[in-house]
Amino acid sequence: MSSNRRTLVILGASGDLTARLLLPGLGQLLSTQGDLEVELIGVGNIPMTDAQWRKRITASFKAGGASSAATRALIAGTRYLEADATKADDLAKIFAACSGTPALYFALPPAVTELVCATLSKMQRPSGLVLALEKPFGTNLPSARALNRLLATFIPEERVHRVDHFLGKSTVLNILGLRFANRLFEHSWNSSNIERVEISYDETLGLEGRAGYYDHAGALVDMIQSHLLQVLAVIAMEPPSTLDSADLRGAMAQVLRATRVWQGKAATGSRRGRYTAGSVAGRKLGAYAKEPGVDTSRATETLAEIVLSIDNWRWAGVPFVLRSGKALDDDRKDIVITFKPVPHLPTGMTGTSVPTQLRIALDPHMMHLDLNINGEGDPFALDNVTLSATFADSVMGAYGEVLEGILRGDPTLSVRGDVAEECWRIVTPILAAWRKDAVPLDGYPAGSAGPRSWKQLPTKD
Repeated sequence: MSSNRRTLVILGASGDLTARLLLPGLGQLLSTQGDLEVELIGVGNIPMTDAQWRKRITASFKAGGASSAATRALIAGTRYLEADATKADDLAKIFAACSGTPALYFALPPAVTELVCATLSKMQRPSGLVLALEKPFGTNLPSARALNRLLATFIPEERVHRVDHFLGKSTVLNILGLRFANRLFEHSWNSSNIERVEISYDETLGLEGRAGYYDHAGALVDMIQSHLLQVLAVIAMEPPSTLDSADLRGAMAQVLRATRVWQGKAATGSRRGRYTAGSVAGRKLGAYAKEPGVDTSRATETLAEIVLSIDNWRWAGVPFVLRSGKALDDDRKDIVITFKPVPHLPTGMTGTSVPTQLRIALDPHMMHLDLNINGEGDPFALDNVTLSATFADSVMGAYGEVLEGILRGDPTLSVRGDVAEECWRIVTPILAAWRKDAVPLDGYPAGSAGPRSWKQLPTKD
């Protein structure tokens, strides 16, 4: 095997994740990074000819706007193997087909991923093997711990990439520059100046045929346990000494270790809802409970909201509200940082002083800063204005950024093992309270802002 050449092996190559996200990301990467030597092998349990596999790749590259000599060369040399990756003989056949150092990308359900890893631990493996595991990493805290312990028996941590594509989003990465390169913000980025932080990912989309996965996960595990807790870590972490993987991921782990449900009370620090029939942007949507493949006995939520505290010097007493849901009235995907009001306004200053807010939009990539200034006419009357700026987009999408780290052996944009466990630890008491029905499953019409009975979660000590 060539020491410089990488072979990206996609396990689950016939699935939707591969066609919709992985292959477009790979095409973007090849079109912008001409120095990568990459071979692609698709693996699945569904019969497919090499010609059919190449046609699938070509369509995905075209959808992602990727076309270059590198993409054409990859398509010409790729192949598809029908194999069961849970069997040692089939894995050996896959490794034998690799001309470069293999990077196994697990586009598989968590249970199958665990079986493949167990097989890998008992067989001879290629030198330099890299593993890329899609979320969710495990199905609960014990399973995540067990999988981490298993991986540690046969592969070093720096060659395990636990994929969270949110860490490749250009807006999330831009938070680092916004925080640490501007004294205006870093100086005030603490509980003395900030009243609350809200991280939201609301979607107008409904289930969209994903019952097989989503009905087992729900909004809390699908979005908050993974993606939004990673965003929280970037927002709240202490300044790292460098941006290399050890320092950056260490700072994220440190702040997550200090994070827990507000006042330790999952019943009052969380809530959940599920959409009923309604209309979203003029499109009728049936009730979630009646979607094909949904098991109503699971009581799966499609909207989750939790409030967390970070018990350290910087953030003591500041509520972090994380929310995500489907079939809502608006695609709200943002971070809102609300600053505390000034302690006193000079006598004679009129008008309304509203809280200063910094709003960072995750899609589109923008930031808005609300300020109070003197308005027109009366020079002592306050008015509110918004300063806006657009973040520069990455030349690649999130999966292109993630794949570059995997193929170059840089784990900076992947989730470290202890971080994955901390994310499960944070939500475990909430999941336990929900299983006991200590928190009601409220209904909300599709196309609404959520259950009508919901008011702001309690966030006062």
